[in-house]
This record gives sequence, C-alpha cells and structure tokens, in this order.
Amino acid sequence: MTLDTWLIFAVFWLVFALTPGPNAVNCLSTGMTLGFRRALPAVWAVLTQATLFLLMSAAGVTALLIAAPEVFGIVKLIGAGFLIYLGLRGWITARRPLRITEVAPRKVYLNALVIALANPKSVAGYLAAFSQFIEPGVPVWDQMGAILPTALTLTGLIYAGYAALGAGLGRAAFARTVNTLLRRALAACFIVYGVALGLAPTPQAKG
Repeated sequence: MTLDTWLIFAVFWLVFALTPGPNAVNCLSTGMTLGFRRALPAVWAVLTQATLFLLMSAAGVTALLIAAPEVFGIVKLIGAGFLIYLGLRGWITARRPLRITEVAPRKVYLNALVIALANPKSVAGYLAAFSQFIEPGVPVWDQMGAILPTALTLTGLIYAGYAALGAGLGRAAFARTVNTLLRRALAACFIVYGVALGLAPTPQAKG
C-alpha cells in the first residue's frame, strides 16, 4: 500500500468510524449510565468486531456472507430485535434516577458485541474498504500490515471518545430533568436503528 493510498484509507476510515450508528449510540449510552471506565468493555467489543470483519474481508468471507442473504437476514433480524429491546428498556427506565452501578464487564462486552456484529453499516464499510483500497497484484495479507493497525487505532480512539462523551453527559445531567430527555433520546435512537436494520436491504458485494 502506497503512502497516498494509506492516507486516503485513513481519512475514509476516520469518517466511516465517526459516523454515528448503533455502536456509537451504545458507547454513549453505556458511558452515560455506567461511567467511562465501566464502558470500556463496549469499546473492546467494537474493536473485536472490527478485527473480525477486517480479517473476514481479507479472506473473502464477508463477501461470501453477503452472497448468502438468508444467513445475513437471520443475523440482521436478531440484531434488529435486540436494538429495539434495548431502546424500549431504556425508554421505560429513563425516569429512574441515574446511579452508577456495577455491571459485569462480560455483560457489557457481550451486549455491545451483538450490536456490533449485526450492524449492516459495518459490513458495507468493510466491503467498500477492500474493494476500493486493496491494491491488485499485491498480496492482501501484506497490505493488512498497514490497514489493520490504522483501522483499529482510529476505531479505538473514536469509540473511547464516544464513551467519554457519554460519561460526561451523565455527570452533567445527573439528578436533572434533562437526564430523562437524554436517556430517552438515546433509547429512541436504538429503536430507530433497530427498525432501520430490520428493513435494510442486504449490502451487495461488487462483482
């Protein structure tokens, strides 16, 4: 991968990761309700998904998954249902006083991983990355030496930032009426994303 191609890829990935989606909303919500440190397992879940999808894309497995729409459809519907469930639960509990409580890191991680793996934005993004930025004639795994650390570093920083922003919002809104509005806004985002995910067409791999 040339320096020019790497710079273009880095800008693409920065914009791609910064674009708010279910992962960003989850990191914001988790940071707000649990605090920054306890929200870090959600960031690790996003990094796990990013690593998995990057390696799958390099191996051609992501394109194979897209070629089997019935498999992707099942995963998509499970993810949509989970997002809607989180949104409804968040809406119902939004009026309860916000308390920083102990939640098992494993639960935070697994919840975030389900959201991340079912995100069609991610699938489409990884397909775009590998169709536009992989140089033909150069072994894919050689190029991964530049792509993987760049993508993971940017992803980790951005989603840690979302978790920190959520933690800051939680402290600022603690014991105030705006807290309920913020939490319901995040809950509504989960519901909207869940419905959109359920209705979204399967991303198509380029022939």
